[in-house]
Amino acid sequence: MATGPRRGALRAIVTRPERDAAQWVADLQARGVPALALPLIAIGPATQPALRQALAQARARLGTWRALMFVSGNAVHYFFEPNQAPALDISALTAIKTRAWAPGPGTRQALLDAGVPAAAIDSPAADAAQFDSESLWRQVAPQVRPGDRVLVVRGTTSGAAVEPGDTGGRGRDWLARQIEAAGGRVDFVAVYERGAPRLTPARQALAREAAADGSVWLLSSSEAVAHLGQALPGQDWQAAQALCTHPRIAQAARALGFGSVNECRPALPDVVASIESRR
Repeated sequence: MATGPRRGALRAIVTRPERDAAQWVADLQARGVPALALPLIAIGPATQPALRQALAQARARLGTWRALMFVSGNAVHYFFEPNQAPALDISALTAIKTRAWAPGPGTRQALLDAGVPAAAIDSPAADAAQFDSESLWRQVAPQVRPGDRVLVVRGTTSGAAVEPGDTGGRGRDWLARQIEAAGGRVDFVAVYERGAPRLTPARQALAREAAADGSVWLLSSSEAVAHLGQALPGQDWQAAQALCTHPRIAQAARALGFGSVNECRPALPDVVASIESRR
């Protein structure tokens, strides 16, 4: 049940992609935290023919892989998108004993929403210090045996050159090295494209206001931090507060000039507690 904004609560600026941001805004407001969406990454389906062909082939060969590793909720959405033809039989994941790996709770929930059975999903422990590839590997390392193949389902940068037969490049290099060291093989497929959003004048005004009024910027991507700097060149960020979900993102926020930078896990209770502690 929504509680309404709490007296003295700081406003949160949610910078995740549009779909994710809307849900986070609703969840934060339900916890009494004023929140507005300011997406700093634009997301859309992979459109280049080579990527579309690679995706169709991957969907048709689920039994090839020991596991499918989804880098984000968007990776889940665009891999299982319902307008694909033919439709993907998600129950096949369980029948062929292919695992679905999720680096964090958001991706895990996206898999559940897509219809993947909970028993087929692996993700970091609920009390993990970080939700990332390192924490995920601690959970799934025993699954990988010599000769196993793992498919990493990821995004690619909009406008990146793709040659025929290209599946979207590499990503999650640390995880790939661990799998390969265990005797496995890693394949990649890019199912969505990400790029810098075009901020409307209203969103530019919101960003400049939030840079100086004590709002807490929720930053969950180093790429989003870079887009913010590109959208507002010359902006003074010394009075701005950043709440980052990973040390690498915190480093990017400090480099941009945020005067206050803190870290927390990307879980709703942790984010709410961190915001409330700043009042």
